[in-house]
Amino acid sequence: MEFIASNYAPIMFAGLVVFLLLGFPVAFSLGACGLLFGFIGIELGVFPSSILAWLPQRLLGILANDTLLAVPFFTLMGLVMERSGMAEDLIETVGQVFGPIRGGLALAAVFVGALLAATTGVVAASVISMGLISLPIMLRYGYDRRLASGAIAASGSLAQIIPPSLVLILMADQLNRSVGDMYKGAMMPALMLVGCYVAWVLFLAIFKPERVPALPPEARTYREANGSSGYPSLMVLLGLSTVVSLLLASQMAQLHTWWSGQPVQDVPLDEKIVTALCGGTFVAFVIASVNRLLGLGLLSQLAERVTFVLIPPLLLIFLVLGTIFLGIATPTEGGAMGAMAAIVLGVLRRRLDMALFKQALAASTRLTSFVMFILIGATTFSMVFQAADGPLWVEHLLSALPGGQMGFLIVVNVLVFFLAFFLDYFELSFIVVPLLAPVAESMGIDLIWFGVLLAMNMQTSFMHPPFGFALFFLRSVAPDKPYVDRVTRQVVEPVTTMQIYRGAIPFLFIQLFMVGMLVAFPGLVTGRLDKPVEVDLEAAGAQMLDALGTGGYGDGGSANDPFSQGYGDGAGGANDLFSPSINDPFSQSADTGAGQADNGAAADSGSGDLLLPGLQQPQPEAGAEQPRPVQAEQPQAAPSDEDAAADAVRRAMGG
Repeated sequence: MEFIASNYAPIMFAGLVVFLLLGFPVAFSLGACGLLFGFIGIELGVFPSSILAWLPQRLLGILANDTLLAVPFFTLMGLVMERSGMAEDLIETVGQVFGPIRGGLALAAVFVGALLAATTGVVAASVISMGLISLPIMLRYGYDRRLASGAIAASGSLAQIIPPSLVLILMADQLNRSVGDMYKGAMMPALMLVGCYVAWVLFLAIFKPERVPALPPEARTYREANGSSGYPSLMVLLGLSTVVSLLLASQMAQLHTWWSGQPVQDVPLDEKIVTALCGGTFVAFVIASVNRLLGLGLLSQLAERVTFVLIPPLLLIFLVLGTIFLGIATPTEGGAMGAMAAIVLGVLRRRLDMALFKQALAASTRLTSFVMFILIGATTFSMVFQAADGPLWVEHLLSALPGGQMGFLIVVNVLVFFLAFFLDYFELSFIVVPLLAPVAESMGIDLIWFGVLLAMNMQTSFMHPPFGFALFFLRSVAPDKPYVDRVTRQVVEPVTTMQIYRGAIPFLFIQLFMVGMLVAFPGLVTGRLDKPVEVDLEAAGAQMLDALGTGGYGDGGSANDPFSQGYGDGAGGANDLFSPSINDPFSQSADTGAGQADNGAAADSGSGDLLLPGLQQPQPEAGAEQPRPVQAEQPQAAPSDEDAAADAVRRAMGG
């Protein structure tokens, strides 16, 4: 019994592993393990019987968690956008823009994946949509099956790291950090990951052009009547939008000054970026709308198509993320605005009916219920695990690793990488992260950096063969037998499972490269965060003691000390803003201090009386000689240098 009591935490953790290996659902495994070991611990006397008394309040606290309230809102926003056909329009339009260049369809898949990640945030929806629309087009025009599969799966999994990612919300909740800071920290690594995907596709386009052919001219649908491509007007519209954005960014300080009526010198970079992007895209949308309504014919079909398809989701992204980054809205409020805006866009486009809306609501409810059940089980487990000193056991286990912070980060990332073979990101967030966070914080690791690092690592769980969920989603929609293409009328060979796995490997290495970059350069995450105000308590205490010692509590106040006081034997400094001065109409003499009389101030030595409102001493007539204050005689001590300086100043001023 003594052995069990002294090793209760590791035994409890091993019990959880057994439950999971037996195939029980994670939520029920966590809850059952927590309750079982809780009752056993009470019987063995490991902890008191009141250990489970606070469980109901803890569970009710989960339902009232403002951070987790953002999960259903962002999920609903993404599902409404996906159900309203936005993914199909984006894939078709961006494919037409980039199709004429080598690798253009793969680049379109990457960019559409990033846009869908920033609007839908649902990996399954992104991968399935692109698998149904982009993959047949890539196969039709001779793309390498491995590259096509890998690009679609990797681009769809970007929803794990690009804000407003659900993973980042869960990380912020488990690490007790701001969701807005987590989003800010993840933005730069996410953009770098997209850039790495683009670089890989361009590398293949240069050195392996046969694997990524360009879209043939007959496949370009948005051509003008005269046969032109329509790119010039698109470039002009993009240039105008860019000029407006740059002008807004450069004039933000003047706009703030005009709006507030007070001079403003510096404007935060986040505010400049969000305002500039919103202004530029809005101007482009207005130009395209006026051109269509008035029939001016200034823009090509391609330019109009790009404007009306791309700008609404872009404005939605700026609305949601911009308000969160600027602190205008909380993540929960931003998610609610995003969900409402997605519904409005779907209705305006006449692509969202009541049946599709009900499907989106049902899917959001299922996902939210799934998250809540896991969190309830994790709360039950963690409460008993903490009572058994489990976090202390984990801290001793991991803090003893060689290499300090770097050794800890390497071991943790390897552990999370392999655990992601079997657990999804919800389970990792609720089981593993609460155990690792206290150790990371005790080692001085920034938890925003730690959370983004783990989120980037968890993203690889969608790409490892043969366990990656993104690979499963793609396998479910990829052709598994030969079929006749509806356009070319040629037989297209199927995509095998091994081709999907092999296509994922290069993108998996890119993701691991980004994990290594974040470990080596934490500034990629923390560089854009607001720096906390650091207060040196020892220095502040020393300054306070120094002020007390020289401010008149026994000694004279400094002549240039704005906070010195003339109490006891000391005199207030001549430049003292807060001490009795020669021009102070309400100055007072305290004890034997030399408060100066002017305009009716108390001049009696040691009186210390302040005049009450309405009780003023009689004022002498104009031209009469001013009475001088009477100072009580007292034993004089040897004046200090500061006292001598103060007396000299008073004599010079005629005091």
